[in-house]
Amino acid sequence: MIYVCIPSYNEAPTVGLLLWKIRQVFAGFPREYQLLVLDDGSTDATAEVLEPYARVLPLTVLRHPERRGYAAAVETLLRRAVELTDRPKRDAAILMHADFAHNPQTLPDLVRRVDSGADIVVAEGKIEGEASRPHRWLRRHAPMFLRGVVSVPGVRDIVSGFAIFRLVALRNAIRSQERELLVADDWAANAELYWRTSRYARRVEALTSTERHDLRGRPSRVKVWESAAALWAARARLRASPIPPAPVEIPAGRREAERQPEAVT
Repeated sequence: MIYVCIPSYNEAPTVGLLLWKIRQVFAGFPREYQLLVLDDGSTDATAEVLEPYARVLPLTVLRHPERRGYAAAVETLLRRAVELTDRPKRDAAILMHADFAHNPQTLPDLVRRVDSGADIVVAEGKIEGEASRPHRWLRRHAPMFLRGVVSVPGVRDIVSGFAIFRLVALRNAIRSQERELLVADDWAANAELYWRTSRYARRVEALTSTERHDLRGRPSRVKVWESAAALWAARARLRASPIPPAPVEIPAGRREAERQPEAVT
């Protein structure tokens, strides 16, 4: 099962069309899938747009009564995927945006990478379409704001919001935290998510995918200087919430030997 997790806040112009595009992708790439959309307290017609799609697609709509922010929306979705699976070593969750920034045609490539053994695959964004020069600069250099705090081997674009996770790695990362998985928000939350889950992944990969900023049907919410300040502020929160040590894997033969009682002489 592939759980496609889509956080949404006031995305009525695009979220329905995105769901239909995903359906078309999976029609040509036959895999069992479930759509999970989190309506994060939207004040537009998002709820009304989603209602008819829930009747004809494998769609579950989750809701926050009030807006809680991107990180809370992502965590609610991923926790639900972990709750639903009964095969965490086979099943996976894909995270993508509701505004068409992420290309649904990339979904089969992400799934194939997991089928080939990867536990996490991040779709690094190649920006296309309308975006201001300051926005492009910040999007390209955002990972530098977290350098020295967050490191994900094999991934350069650690703030991308488009990725796939094998659910066993995600489940183990969630279990490792006493409270919430994510303490940062916005772009920094994506970096934190990869940072925390990669500790429980055997293989982390990246691929390149187009990231569009001209199809969203609404003005951009990125305020460049505020976003830069938020990335810098996230450093302190992430330093104060380190990753617990990963459990040590004991080879099966050694585990069996340790279970045997000592010989009595």
